[in-house]
Amino acid sequence: MLEGQYLDSFGAASGSPRPTEVHQHLRALIMSGAIPPGRRINIDDAARQLSVSPTPVREALAGLESEGLVVKVPLRGYRTTELLTRDELIELYELRMLLEPAAAASAARRRDDAALAAFDAELGTMSGHPAALPAGALSAHDERLHGLVFQTAGNGLISRTYARTHCHLHIFRLSYAGSYGHGTLDEHVEIVRAIRDGDADRAAEAMRGHLDSSLGRVLGTEAAGR
Repeated sequence: MLEGQYLDSFGAASGSPRPTEVHQHLRALIMSGAIPPGRRINIDDAARQLSVSPTPVREALAGLESEGLVVKVPLRGYRTTELLTRDELIELYELRMLLEPAAAASAARRRDDAALAAFDAELGTMSGHPAALPAGALSAHDERLHGLVFQTAGNGLISRTYARTHCHLHIFRLSYAGSYGHGTLDEHVEIVRAIRDGDADRAAEAMRGHLDSSLGRVLGTEAAGR
């Protein structure tokens, strides 16, 4: 069942939350690690805590299942998706290698002033940080930066595919509470610089190098956390 300590993270609800808010609450708890991977979610307990009927909770869980964040177990209800295995993590990066260098190249060809301003603003959120960053802060920045690459590239299908897969990488990083140095940030700067210059080949190469280094960092953190 879903323990009270996780449900308490909802906070006191003022009035009955709408179905979309129930979905957002549950998603936030999963993405923050408050509900750990593989944990059963009791629909009645969640509904009671939120002062709603079980129906919007079921609807929210069905939506989260479509995102790959929960799975429905026959006769047992829903539980959060298990943590990625090492092999699955490598497969995820293989998928990213197929999609993201091409997206970076496309972004370099399609960038405009608004896109470049958005990239600068995102890089600015990380300026002045220490060499070691908490996994959660870095992962959130990483998701936003890569999301901007896809947005600038203008491919909605690839962007949605990225959003669906990155959530599992985010949870993986949180589960192995290591920290990451400025390597990631430096690599992001190089990607943005190539996009700004309109150099599609350099942007693609910078993205490939970043993904290769990122996989090494994540696997190293996972090995150290065993």
